[in-house]
Amino acid sequence: MSFQHTLKIPKERIGALIGKGGKIKVEIEKRCGVAIEIDSDTGDALVEGNRPIEQMEGFKAVEIITAISRGFSPQRAMTLMEEEQMFQQIDLRSYAGRSQSTMERIKGRIIGEGGKSRRTIEELSGAMISVYGHTVGLIGNYHQVSMATDAIDLLCKGSTHKKAYEMLQEIRRRDKIDRMRLWEDNEKREAEYET
Repeated sequence: MSFQHTLKIPKERIGALIGKGGKIKVEIEKRCGVAIEIDSDTGDALVEGNRPIEQMEGFKAVEIITAISRGFSPQRAMTLMEEEQMFQQIDLRSYAGRSQSTMERIKGRIIGEGGKSRRTIEELSGAMISVYGHTVGLIGNYHQVSMATDAIDLLCKGSTHKKAYEMLQEIRRRDKIDRMRLWEDNEKREAEYET
């Protein structure tokens, strides 16, 4: 069984995907066991497996390429090779409809003045965020991406930044309590086991 997938790359992101001297494209091909063909006129990228299916990471290659095409740097996109990392995309058109001014307002709320809002959500959730075109791309583990998605959803629906940040801080606080409980339970079990 062979792997084959076609993606559309925005023309202004093709250079980032290929990299200087083809370096990024070659790295993705090597690490994922695929061959990537890019038509720089149309922006079409064809990803094909070139190893046995069990030695190939075809879907990871597609995720990495998609992340780069949605504004992530190749370095950030390559973190998707790590075990629990995932990529998720939010289409802002579902919030803004066809209104370009609403789209720009929503993007402005997510990015914030000088990128402050995006940085704060990244710090509180642990996810990496890229706002590009009509999408928001997220990279992180499932929990991090879920937290960032919830915060972005609040901002897109008109909530205050304060409310979004407080929600993220509350989740972090609960996570910390859960980790402490887990640690205490483990300590208790170990003490019981030793007696």
